Order: sequence, then structure tokens, then C-alpha cells
Amino acid sequence: MRKGIHPAYGPVVFRDRAANHVFLTHSTLAGEKAIEKTIEWEDGNTYPVVDVEISNISHPFYTGTARVLDTAGRVERFERRYGKRGGA
Repeated sequence: MRKGIHPAYGPVVFRDRAANHVFLTHSTLAGEKAIEKTIEWEDGNTYPVVDVEISNISHPFYTGTARVLDTAGRVERFERRYGKRGGA
């Protein structure tokens, strides 16, 4: 790898405000100066914190609360409105 062209890569804590869940990972956001918040982690070190609105803990797909659309009903409604098209 060439030196000086890659962003800084280091540990960052992501905090999901909706589910009150935090996790430590590595990210290129570690080098950004815009991150002003820090948190003391379980290992005693201080890491920058990025607040996110949604994560795998609060996302409807992963929690099982996602709504399934009735696509069959939509097709039937379309066919009632505009009629079925016959073959060529």
C-alpha cells in the first residue's frame, strides 16, 4: 500500500440510540476530527463515539417486525382496474 493516501483506520464505538446498544469495531471514521464525543470502554481505554439511528439490534428486518406487503392483492387489483391482457 502507498503511504499517505489511505484514511486513518482505528477503533470506534458505534452507539445505537434507539436500542441503547453500543459496540466496538474498527472504522475509517476514527481519523475524522468531527468526532468530538468519546466513551470509556470496558477495557479502560477511551474511544471516539459515533451515534447511529439504527443498527442490527433495532432494524425492523432483523427484529422480525418488518411488514410484508400483499403483492398478490395488488396484482389482482391492477387486473380488475385495467383488465387482463391476452396473449399475442
